[in-house]
Amino acid sequence: MNDCVFCLIVAGAAPATKVYEDDAVCAFLDIRPVTRGHTLVVPKAHADELEDLDPELGAEVFRVGHRLARAVRRGGLAGDGANLVVNDGTAAFQTVGHVHLHVVPRKHGDKLSFAKGFLLRRAHEPKATAAAIRAGLAELDSEGAQ
Repeated sequence: MNDCVFCLIVAGAAPATKVYEDDAVCAFLDIRPVTRGHTLVVPKAHADELEDLDPELGAEVFRVGHRLARAVRRGGLAGDGANLVVNDGTAAFQTVGHVHLHVVPRKHGDKLSFAKGFLLRRAHEPKATAAAIRAGLAELDSEGAQ
């Protein structure tokens, strides 16, 4: 086991309020929640960033996050929706070096301004941008063939 706090939580060696666990994934309440019910979904296998995460395991993390997002609309939280967010790398404000999906319950009228800056969006060179992404996909495909 390493000194990653999320690995310690998964192993039961650090405290957390777990809300879900299976063979591949663990979900627990964030200790600094943005909203009530803010939950983190982590793969049990350590991966620093998405680059290090097996895609099938990533899909399982999202499947669990999807289920939790549906769950916060029910029961005592009665949310109106949820944000599902992955901060991938320190440039994207990832603060713990273990991939994790934030499930943030939302209610109509809450004051959380997650999407500031998203409202006045403009396309930035869409053809060149799409070409750059396609080139990255091609590079991933060629890496997979090796």
